[in-house]
Amino acid sequence: MSNVYGFPLLSLIAYVPLAGAIILLFMKKEDHKAIMHASFGISLVSMFFSFLLLPRFDSSHAEMQFVEKIQWIPTLGVEYFFGIDGISLLLILLTTILSPIAVLCSFTAIKERVKEYYVSILLLETGMLGVFMAMDLFLFYVFWEVMLVPMYFLIGIWGGGRRLYSAIKFFLYTLFGSLFMLLAILALYFLNHNPEYGSGQFTFNLLELYKMRLPLWPFQVWLFLAFFLGFAIKVPMFPFHTWLPDAHTDAPTAGSVLLAGVLLKMGTYGFLRFCLPLFPAASHYFVPLMAGLSIIGIVYGAVVAMAQNDVKRLVAYSSVSHLGFVMLGMFALNSQGITGSVLQMINHGISTGALFLLVGIIYERRHTRMVSDFGGLSCRMPIFAAVFAVTMFSSIGLPGLNGFIGEFLILVGAFQYNKVYAGIALLGIILGAAYMLWLFQRMMFGELDKPENQALSDMNRREIAYMVPLVIFMFWIGLYPKPFIRIMEPAVLKIVQKVSPGSDQKSVMAGLTEVPIKTGVSHPATSAFPISQGGK
Repeated sequence: MSNVYGFPLLSLIAYVPLAGAIILLFMKKEDHKAIMHASFGISLVSMFFSFLLLPRFDSSHAEMQFVEKIQWIPTLGVEYFFGIDGISLLLILLTTILSPIAVLCSFTAIKERVKEYYVSILLLETGMLGVFMAMDLFLFYVFWEVMLVPMYFLIGIWGGGRRLYSAIKFFLYTLFGSLFMLLAILALYFLNHNPEYGSGQFTFNLLELYKMRLPLWPFQVWLFLAFFLGFAIKVPMFPFHTWLPDAHTDAPTAGSVLLAGVLLKMGTYGFLRFCLPLFPAASHYFVPLMAGLSIIGIVYGAVVAMAQNDVKRLVAYSSVSHLGFVMLGMFALNSQGITGSVLQMINHGISTGALFLLVGIIYERRHTRMVSDFGGLSCRMPIFAAVFAVTMFSSIGLPGLNGFIGEFLILVGAFQYNKVYAGIALLGIILGAAYMLWLFQRMMFGELDKPENQALSDMNRREIAYMVPLVIFMFWIGLYPKPFIRIMEPAVLKIVQKVSPGSDQKSVMAGLTEVPIKTGVSHPATSAFPISQGGK
């Protein structure tokens, strides 16, 4: 087991929230203030430990770092195997930053079953972190399924509207896809035992499974489709998206923030970590299907968002459109597209998470989310209007804010693959700007003619405190994305070289240091991802 700092850092990051949830169980349920502050402190501790990854992370290579690997169930070939690369690192940091924000935004919103609520938030954080760290397929599946339970309760107990319907729909959709993914995991496990295709051993070790030599037919095609169902439902891609608007609409604010900010990224991360490197030939085979569904999702999500009067449903459908961009860039299968895809995962988590926080702020004051119930809010809530404006422009990809650079790289990658697809994707950007500007104009400008809005108070210090970090990241990534791209780029280039051997491996942005990638790939189905035993 790696001990870069003298202790297993990844396990500490993942299990601090779990330990905190156990501590909360022993606290008096009537002491709401102590429970809230303890939850916030625990999530900050996990965030602090995640920041310790940065100084020891070697951004010059694509090998797995901070590796923790011990035998778990030797008779079945199951290992406790944690490791991260640049893609994992960024998603872990996104999770640990959004989690304390989700806790903080709940202080005044949650008044019933407070202890159980914060226990669910902390358990959810552990599940999400484990998904991004696990390099053993058995361990990955455990975290993937564990994550379902706290989110189900967050929607079903503390949600609003048709919360039980939305919670059950979310659970059943995800569980349905997960069962097909489990079958594919078991198939890989047994195929690897066959010397014709694998190492002749029973193992769930993902890095060993990368070495398998599977033919396109029948194995890569059917296994890709099985993983596709699990991940496409989670993204969600069209036409598997119908659970998302209901879940977002009825979830509490913190649930929507974590759902949009992190949970949806588990689907896109799954495609990057599993489908592309495990099934490179099938990934090429299914590019027309994946790109077509992504394009439909981009345009459909934007068009339906324009017809919404509920702000939460509008933002939910915008997620369908934005994540269509993520998938389009990913299946361009070139360095520009995949780099833009990963960066847009982070951008979407920041911008859409911020939008749901803003919706939560106004909902606490007015107890309505209907656009028609607002108007002229900028007169009474100037700080809220200013933050809303920045977040809106971030979401639609205004140059200088984070959304622009991700969409730009995705379009560059998509243009290299298919100019028509890139052109249609541009329509999604135009429609996105239309519905977001319409939303902002209807809510913030015009006459303050409704008596209920004339007594509204502006954002307080707590609300400003959890919005400021997100606004900072919007400008930071928009103005200076180099550190984020530098962290992810070796891992991205590794995936590109695995799925498209011989393609251009240069940096995607001028000014970035050229990264030497030692892979020795000779065929897309035979290379392996080496591992190192820690950071620098």
